[in-house]
Amino acid sequence: MKKYFAECLGTFVLTFLGCGTAMFLGCADTAGVVGTAIAFGLTVVAMAYTIGGISGCHINPAITLGVALSGRMSWKDACGYWVGQFIGGIIAGALLFALTKVVSAPDLTGGLGTNGVANAGGVWGAFLVEVIATFLFVLVVLGVTDSKLGDGKRAGIVIGLTLILVHLVCINLTGTSVNPARSLGPALFACGDALKNVWVFIAAPLVGGALSALVWKCFACEKCSK
Repeated sequence: MKKYFAECLGTFVLTFLGCGTAMFLGCADTAGVVGTAIAFGLTVVAMAYTIGGISGCHINPAITLGVALSGRMSWKDACGYWVGQFIGGIIAGALLFALTKVVSAPDLTGGLGTNGVANAGGVWGAFLVEVIATFLFVLVVLGVTDSKLGDGKRAGIVIGLTLILVHLVCINLTGTSVNPARSLGPALFACGDALKNVWVFIAAPLVGGALSALVWKCFACEKCSK
């Protein structure tokens, strides 16, 4: 149970600080985009060195799916991780919503830092963007954490920096999800189009995570490398 709680806490922190930064800075200019990207990346680094030794610090259902498909964890644990991650994201969304109502915290995104499809050409454009972005992100995670081929000591920094890069590319397209829990939590309280289209930001990252597991299996397969 401890590792499930760690995933809940880590996902809460990621969603609260990442989406909170987006809300308070806005993403309408370069400063807001860069600031939000850095916030998400630095939060991953902080959590990796805080709860990494407990749960591995997935704090992302797409990463958990990739790890499970790679045979590095049981499906029972994967389900426990998913429950914890989604609960953490929902609690963060609720708290961000409460802040806008109780202390009149600014929300320059107009939707609690939720994701959108309009700038990506619609639902399927956003779906494609998120599949590609999540594929690249989770592939890095699987590679750097591989027990034989990776570099576990530097994993937190590498993963955090990669998440910053992914956000810099995708924020102006979809708001950057690559994480179903981070998307669902705020969307439940923002409602409107954010909730209507949240399935894109749940399904697409999971597809991307699954594809990354398939590709990494090919890279890590000793027989395939001969």
